[in-house]
Amino acid sequence: MTMSAAPVIDYLRQLESQGQTHVNIDDEARLILREFYLRARGGAGQRAAPVIRAAAPQESPVVELPSMPVAESADVAESAPQLVATGATAAEKIMSLKQQVASWGPIRELDSLRQTMVFSMGNPEADVMLVGEAPGYDEERLGEPFVGKAGQKLDGILKAMGLSRRDVYMTSVVKYRPSMPNQTTNNRKPTRQEMDACMPFVHEEVKVVAPRVIIVLGVTPAQALLGGEGTVESLRGEFHRFEGVPVRVTYHPSYILHNEETAEKRKLWEDMLNVMDMLEMAVSEKQRGYFLSKPS
Repeated sequence: MTMSAAPVIDYLRQLESQGQTHVNIDDEARLILREFYLRARGGAGQRAAPVIRAAAPQESPVVELPSMPVAESADVAESAPQLVATGATAAEKIMSLKQQVASWGPIRELDSLRQTMVFSMGNPEADVMLVGEAPGYDEERLGEPFVGKAGQKLDGILKAMGLSRRDVYMTSVVKYRPSMPNQTTNNRKPTRQEMDACMPFVHEEVKVVAPRVIIVLGVTPAQALLGGEGTVESLRGEFHRFEGVPVRVTYHPSYILHNEETAEKRKLWEDMLNVMDMLEMAVSEKQRGYFLSKPS
């Protein structure tokens, strides 16, 4: 049976982009990694072996993997297509990424996404990048991310910050609406497989736009960018990192539409205030007081 190390390499690169330099592994994982290593090494000359260092008692050993170029074996090279943003300007590079989505093999092989692409909109050189999970009915119909009632709510949030859609860069993890049987206006969240197929584009978008901060709207895109199974409540309130860029996780505007309690609005707004403070934007006392409970 042919074994491909590409998924392992992609996952390790994702961990590396999040600042991790070591991973804990059990005995079974060590055997699997050794098998990948030996197969990739065959015929490619001598390479440094993985370094296994001792861990604390009752802990799994820790492995430091040597650098392993994807092109070391034909199997790995074939399963890991290369994505390149070309162009002289950020706008041209984003357009080149958009053109590559239509023929991107990992997406085309899924057969679980619809056909209308919704890539991104806004300023490709923005300080603020907003990331959602996937297009829904309204986004597919209009060809833009974050539209419909949730988009209107987001426009209001940006306006309260002194921004507009023209000032930020807006995108989604998945670039096509996830399909369902007998689908009309109903939507579903993307699967992990669908997000993994599209994540190379998100990595490249971040590199091209080079935002000063990323705002992640909702738990699904948060898990795609940061890994793990955290909730919005557990992830919000602090800055994380993705591709070296500070990441703020907060509620999706659609959640606020269905939870109009002042407490929930205030939590989202506090995240936006933290972003504004980090960017050294002017914040008035009126803005700082939005959605605070009035004294009785």
